[in-house]
Amino acid sequence: MPGEERERFLAGLHVGVLGVADGDDRAPLIVPVWYRYEPGGDIVVQTGRETVKARLLRAAGRFSLCVQDENPPYRYVSVEGPVTEVNDPVDPGERDAIAHRYLDPEEARAYLKSTAGQLADDITFRMRPQRWRTANFAAFAAEFSEADRIDRDG
Repeated sequence: MPGEERERFLAGLHVGVLGVADGDDRAPLIVPVWYRYEPGGDIVVQTGRETVKARLLRAAGRFSLCVQDENPPYRYVSVEGPVTEVNDPVDPGERDAIAHRYLDPEEARAYLKSTAGQLADDITFRMRPQRWRTANFAAFAAEFSEADRIDRDG
């Protein structure tokens, strides 16, 4: 995907899959996360201060995030880069923005109210995308469809 397309795709509404190193003798930790991204900016994720994910993010100082579209034609964007900032405790405005990104307004308000205690326990990690990997199978799907049409029509 070209740069602008990949950034728009990453900014779209997807659940991300975060990957972070888990030592030399283990596979990386891979977990689904809510995230926020605006083209040209940092990726923002939040987690509990005392979680395994937070410990590994601090130790590694970098992480990967992959998002995908599971509907044909399949697409994905994967980014990797350094943690540029850790906010402890979490910024309430950032928590609010992420909740409203994934939930409708009424659900977001209820979610934020029921998890208000997490404001004291959560922290925010910001990552600057450095390496991008992308795929957009639209071109492949178009070629496949055209070949199928030619086979049918002779």
